[in-house]
Amino acid sequence: MGVADVLLIIVSIVLITLVVVQNSKDDASNAFSGEKSDLFSNKKERGFELMLSRITLGASALFIILAIWAMTGL
Repeated sequence: MGVADVLLIIVSIVLITLVVVQNSKDDASNAFSGEKSDLFSNKKERGFELMLSRITLGASALFIILAIWAMTGL
């Protein structure tokens, strides 16, 4: 198990934690009942939500880079 594999595991745990911490933009009951959804309404993220969203984006990009690195074995 190389350095890339260990880093990939750590980043994946961080990414899972970040996704779980974020608030849902839509109620799950509305998705199955067919009620009107506000999923695509123009609600801007601000403050902590914006920061969390940007950190999640960065962690997902890092995950992809580490996955490619681990796959190539460089």
